[in-house]
Amino acid sequence: MPDIFQQTAYEWLLCGAPPFAGAVAGITTKQGGESKGSFASLNMGLHVGDDRTAVVNNRRRLAASLVFPLDDWVCCEQVHGAVIQKVTKSDRGSGAQDFATAVRGADGLYTDESGVLLALCFADCVPVYFMAPSVGLVGLAHAGWRGTAGGIAQNMVRLWQEREHVAPADVYAAIGPAIGPCCYTVDDRVIEGLRSTVPAGSPLPWRETSPGQYALDLKEANRLQLIAAGVPDSHIYVSERCTSCEETLFFSHRRDRGTTGRMLAFIGRREETT
Repeated sequence: MPDIFQQTAYEWLLCGAPPFAGAVAGITTKQGGESKGSFASLNMGLHVGDDRTAVVNNRRRLAASLVFPLDDWVCCEQVHGAVIQKVTKSDRGSGAQDFATAVRGADGLYTDESGVLLALCFADCVPVYFMAPSVGLVGLAHAGWRGTAGGIAQNMVRLWQEREHVAPADVYAAIGPAIGPCCYTVDDRVIEGLRSTVPAGSPLPWRETSPGQYALDLKEANRLQLIAAGVPDSHIYVSERCTSCEETLFFSHRRDRGTTGRMLAFIGRREETT
C-alpha cells in the first residue's frame, strides 16, 4: 500500500490522507534548494547555522510552488516542549523570514482561519498534523521525544475539545515521516520519560535491544496517545517513511550526526477566491 505521504514534486511530499484533501498539507524534501555543504540543498531551518539568505530563498521557492505566500506563514520557536498556541491572520509572517520573530515557547500551532500556513521544522522528530474538517480547524505539532513525553499530541486534542468545542471523535490526525525504530536507539532516561504516557494495556512502543538500550517507535508512541485522547484509530494515518533511512529525500539529525538541514512540515487552508 502506498505511503500516505507521496512525492508529488521534487521539493515536497503531500499528505494523501482523505480528510486532509481540503488543506495544503505536506513536508519538504532535502532536494531542490540553494543551501550548500551540510545543509544542501533545500534547508528550511533558520536556526541551524545556514546562510539566512539561502534559507529565505528556499522558503520563497516553496511558497511560490504551493501558491501560499511566505508572508502568510506562521512558524514557532520549537523548544522541544508541549506548548501549543492558537494563531490567526494577525500572526502571519511570524518566523517566516527571521527566526527571532517566531511564536515563542511553542512546539505546536493551530488555527481556524484560512490564508494561514502553519510551518514547523523537522529532521527526525515526528510531525503530527491535525484537522477537524467540519469546523475548519487545522493544527501541527512538533513531537520529539520530549514533546511526546509531555503529551503534545494529546494537548492539541484537549485544547480543541475545551476551547473550540470539537469532540475528539471529530478529529483526524496524520503522523508524518520521522525516524523509525530501525534507526532510533535511546537509553533508559528517554524510556523513563515516556513510560507514564503509554496507555495502560497498550503494547510498549519500544523494545530493548541490549541492556539499557531500546529501539523506539516515536510515531507509534504518538498514535497511542491520540487514541488515549479519544481520537478514533480509524481517524489516524501513519507514514511508514523513516527520515534516517531515506537519505536522498530527508535530512536526519541522528544520521547526519547533528549537523544538517531541516525539512518543513506545513498545513493550511487557502483562502477561497471569487
